[in-house]
Formats: sequence, C-alpha cells, structure tokens
Amino acid sequence: MARSIDYYFAGSSPFTYLGHAAMRDVAQRHGVTLNYKPVDPPLVWKESGSVPLPQRTPTRQRYRFLELQRIADMRNLPINLQPAYFPVDPTLADCCAIALQNQGHDPADYMAQIFQGVWTREKNIADEDVIAEILSNLNIKAADIIEAAKSVEIRDLRTQYSNEAAKADAVGVPAFVLNGEVFWGQDRIEFIDHALSTNRAPFAQP
Repeated sequence: MARSIDYYFAGSSPFTYLGHAAMRDVAQRHGVTLNYKPVDPPLVWKESGSVPLPQRTPTRQRYRFLELQRIADMRNLPINLQPAYFPVDPTLADCCAIALQNQGHDPADYMAQIFQGVWTREKNIADEDVIAEILSNLNIKAADIIEAAKSVEIRDLRTQYSNEAAKADAVGVPAFVLNGEVFWGQDRIEFIDHALSTNRAPFAQP
C-alpha cells in the first residue's frame, strides 16, 4: 500500500482550515507523506456538480454556518464566520505552496498561516504583501517564492491538480486520495486514520 496521500485544498476554504492540523497529525502518526496539491475549486465543482457559495440555496448557506461552528468547537479552533476578506481569490497564495514544494520546502506551516489569515486574522490572502509577510515570518525568502508562483509552469500545475482531483471524484475541498480512494471533507479525516490503522484495501466504486 502507498504511504502517501494526495491532499487537495484551496487557501480560502474554511473546511480545509478546520481539518489541516488534524490531517497533519494523522499523517505524522502513521508516517505518511502528504502531497500538497492546491486546486481551483470551480474546476472541481464543474465535474462534481457543486456550486459556489453565493449560488447555494439559503438553507444550505445557513446550515454551513452551523457546521463551521460545530467543527471549530469540536477541533478547539477559533473561527470568524464572516471574515473581512471572504470571498477571496486564493490563486497566488496557493501557487506559492507549489513554489515552496518545488524549492524543497514543506508548505504545511505556510498553509496553516494562510488558512488562519482568512479565518482568524482578517488578512487578505490575495494581497502580495500579506503573503510576503507570512513567508518572511517563516524565514523563507518571499520574493523568490512569489516570483516563482506567478510563473505559467506553476499556474499550469494548479490546473493539473484541479483536473486530478476532479478525475478522482473529489466533490470539493479538502479532498484526500489514499491508494486511489477519495475522501472528501475534513470530517472524513477519521476515516483516513482508520484506513491507515487497519491497512485495509481501498474501497472501489461498482
């Protein structure tokens, strides 16, 4: 069995924020590598049939607020349900995660800061200066990473990851693929933990 998990995410996603630390903990306990793959959510939604938040019914939008509060309470994490900078374009922030990996850095701490920037710190993660500050605080040369993140190569990789996620039947983000089996949502992290603990064969669709 593979000892790595493809981790599809978007820097603006509250559910990715709420599951990030838990997923890192599961991976560390099981000695599993996380392959961080930021996606463009609309490209994934196009295949799964999901729609952007403003297009969802009022019932679903109200229920989302309940879910965010429940999850934040369960995982003991702070959250601002109506942050100043949301919706926000996560493209540059997410492409910086790819650039970090390409230059040999683990992007996990950077991602945590991006998620917290939106959902607890009232930061605009579409702002290059905000991204530069986060990178600098992690002792990473911000200018090099941001320049690389703007390249066509890295933008194309984000599109490739989006297509991969859609092909894997990810409904949205976060999504995780272990041995070809997709797990959608932060509330499926415990299922991943169980799959790794039991070393079961991956389930397949009929």
